Amino acid sequence: MFRDQDRLMEWEDEAFVLSARAHGETGAIVELLTQERGKFAAHVSGAASRRMKPFLQAGAKVIARYRARVSDQMGAASLEPIGEGPASLFDEPLALSGLSAAAAVAAGALPEREAHPGAFHALEALIAALAIPEIWPAVYVRFEAGLLQDLGFGLDLSKCAATGALDDLVYVSPRTGRAVSREAGRPYHDKLLPLPPFMLSAQGGLTDGDVKAGLDITGHFLEQFVFHPLNRPLPPARVWLLDRLGEAGRL
Repeated sequence: MFRDQDRLMEWEDEAFVLSARAHGETGAIVELLTQERGKFAAHVSGAASRRMKPFLQAGAKVIARYRARVSDQMGAASLEPIGEGPASLFDEPLALSGLSAAAAVAAGALPEREAHPGAFHALEALIAALAIPEIWPAVYVRFEAGLLQDLGFGLDLSKCAATGALDDLVYVSPRTGRAVSREAGRPYHDKLLPLPPFMLSAQGGLTDGDVKAGLDITGHFLEQFVFHPLNRPLPPARVWLLDRLGEAGRL
């Protein structure tokens, strides 16, 4: 709700917490990914309390009620938790690493106050998958691919960029993000990114190296199109996720 006469801004929306940092003695600045309004930062009072700390963790789902006296300045929010949130993953440190990486990538990539419902739903799908160890690393790759799509940098994996062939797509051009067939890419295979089958179809099975290949693709384009133009590296949490997946033999 907007009131032109005093530029008051008020809204209520579902949101995921992306980050929270202490502000003052008892408050915090909380970064939220809202369903309808995109990324918003807000001051939350009483955030240091034992009651509130669990749902200020990255990935916690909340109802956010936001109010600002001046629409273009940071306002205050009250948060009401939805569900158990990240607490359900406390015995799954690798899954928590995935959640931390996803929140950090979304926080770093998304612009402020610009609606990106695709990003919200991609994060929601990833969080739902984190309880299934066998599949969530692949879903994480799809989350990053969805984030690229929502930001206007989607991969085109529908056909070979060189020949138009629909089958045997095994590479991605690191310049354009378009798929390349085995035959067309053979002379340049050392310059192309391997394309794992699961990125082409939900029915594509996973073999050793597929998750690493998928993360290499999405990481390359996140760097090229999103983070480098902002003069930022990929978030450390994303780099750590790759290391931890490797240590766990999940790549």
